[in-house]
Amino acid sequence: MAVAATAETRGLELDGCNYFRQRLVLSTLSGKRVRIRNIRSRDDQPGLRDFEASFIRLLDKLDGCNYFRQRLVLSTLSGKRVRIRNIRSRDDQPGLRGTVLFYQPGLLLGGTVEHDCNPQRSLGYYLEALLMLAAFMKTPLKATLRGVTNDPQDPSVDLLKATSLPLLKQFGIDGDGLELKVVKRGMAPGGGGEVVFSCPTRRTLRPVQLTEPGKIKRIRGVASPGFGLVLVAETQKGFFLSAELSSTPQGQGESLLPEDLGRKCAHLLLDEIYRGGCIDSTNQSLALLFMTLGQQDVSKVLLGPLSPYTVQFLRHIRDFFQIMFKMEVKPPLEDERKGGDKVLMTCVGVGFSNISKVTK
Repeated sequence: MAVAATAETRGLELDGCNYFRQRLVLSTLSGKRVRIRNIRSRDDQPGLRDFEASFIRLLDKLDGCNYFRQRLVLSTLSGKRVRIRNIRSRDDQPGLRGTVLFYQPGLLLGGTVEHDCNPQRSLGYYLEALLMLAAFMKTPLKATLRGVTNDPQDPSVDLLKATSLPLLKQFGIDGDGLELKVVKRGMAPGGGGEVVFSCPTRRTLRPVQLTEPGKIKRIRGVASPGFGLVLVAETQKGFFLSAELSSTPQGQGESLLPEDLGRKCAHLLLDEIYRGGCIDSTNQSLALLFMTLGQQDVSKVLLGPLSPYTVQFLRHIRDFFQIMFKMEVKPPLEDERKGGDKVLMTCVGVGFSNISKVTK
């Protein structure tokens, strides 16, 4: 991945399609423009995939001043505001469509939003980004998303509800307006599911000291016939570690018997408990983002081993916010039975302030 500041965009220039959501979310929050080149330019089907175009359309509904432009041999797109549906126009030159994307973030308006998500990815793909952005809207967000609620690739709505919402509360994003509700479920390829995510706005985030996870006190689960299983372990200090296993969509592989699915999911939860920390693997990047955006004070969070996705997220935080984390490996004490090595993450927040928040 190439990263460079350019005079043309006064932002970042990036290569490839990897970590697409990370780049656009951090661009939106930092206010830095990005230009992403060579989006699958050597693939048989180059350019943006349909689910990525759908993600951009969702951002456009949140953002009052987004400016998207693809450069495809002097693309016909022009103007301050571009219609997102033209990102992969059938009239573009074959082999070039959608291989370059220029994104200039604007104001996050929030309010009531409805979006039909592309069924190539589940609703968790879109919700993970909304969880990062929702607190920084001008007005409280109420987003209705429709599509696939459970698939093997992305976190399910049930997992995000059980683990991500409590994490938001740790940083001061709480109140009656915080809710994630499953209206109905849907599986690939047809979709048909619907969820409603509501989140209040905040001007600032508070720093945190999440360094003592405590012992496991209870394990609970959500089983949806035909969709999968989510298991969540809660600690004495109110932290949540999770694992899930979704049923294989029809026609996409061998299906599991319910008892085999439950057994494998239990093993995954034991692995997650062994890795430990105060935040589970799914929410590592969310916690690190909120630490970065917090007030100009020290925040500390104890994590299990960092996932490859989290490692890349830290690189992007450095590029967009010039924030570097101090990382200390914390092996378990000999007289303790608390799993493997942990990582203590420490940083001083940038003092991000949501200046667009409506005050009463």
